[in-house]
Amino acid sequence: MTTVDVAAWLDKVRRERPLVHNITNLVVTNVAANGLLAIGASPVMAYAKQEVADMARIAGALALNMGTLDEDVVEAMRIAGQAANAAGVPVVFDPVGVGATPYRNEVAERLTGELQLAILRGNAGEIGVLLGAGGEVKGVDSQGAASGLPEAMRRYASAHGCCVIATGPTDYVTDGERVWALSNGHPLMAAITGSGCVATAILGAFAAAAGRGQDAAAYAEAAVAALTCYNVAGELAADKAQGPGTFQAALFDALYHLDGAYVSEVAKIEVLPA
Repeated sequence: MTTVDVAAWLDKVRRERPLVHNITNLVVTNVAANGLLAIGASPVMAYAKQEVADMARIAGALALNMGTLDEDVVEAMRIAGQAANAAGVPVVFDPVGVGATPYRNEVAERLTGELQLAILRGNAGEIGVLLGAGGEVKGVDSQGAASGLPEAMRRYASAHGCCVIATGPTDYVTDGERVWALSNGHPLMAAITGSGCVATAILGAFAAAAGRGQDAAAYAEAAVAALTCYNVAGELAADKAQGPGTFQAALFDALYHLDGAYVSEVAKIEVLPA
């Protein structure tokens, strides 16, 4: 099945209000939490090694973001991820800045090697670097990706049984068989801190709506819906914003008021030829 019922996914998130456990970066903790609340989910930001396993087990999804790293954060991610895996809770991983420093490369390789991910999401540069497909990052920003990235993503997703996402002007999503290209969104989304990190958190909400222990196909369809909702909200917010400052506030409002039928109507979702 190639059609994704975006409105139904959004309705399911709002109806279930899933708890999303975030171990995210210090720059965007508040923004990610507000994004989840605005779209209808329930955020929790728990970092202490003493409680992350318990929190991960009761959450609908676990979203890991390595934007601001230290050894305690990495260990908390490992503990939470292992507990989530044991409970069938979907894990979303955002390898922020991979390719920028050897330490980030080491952490990303360690976590992707030790944890079973439901969704791996980064910008195109990060995913290209992580998958060895070519790519470049500057700090935590993408500086470009190779033309063969969607096929490299498909191979990785197939080999690891997960959904892989590369975000950019066009977002690519794959479950290892199908590859979707998503073309909604607005350039102002790249002008605010943490827009990708909010996307990761919202992906956690939709993965939670898919349920525990699902396969890559189910999480990929949830991801297509999540990113389409988020990107359409970005378009709506840009219509009202005067610049990055007002855009962020308008984005929360747009997520809160988002109408599923409208999103389905304006969605730009393409399944690429095999």
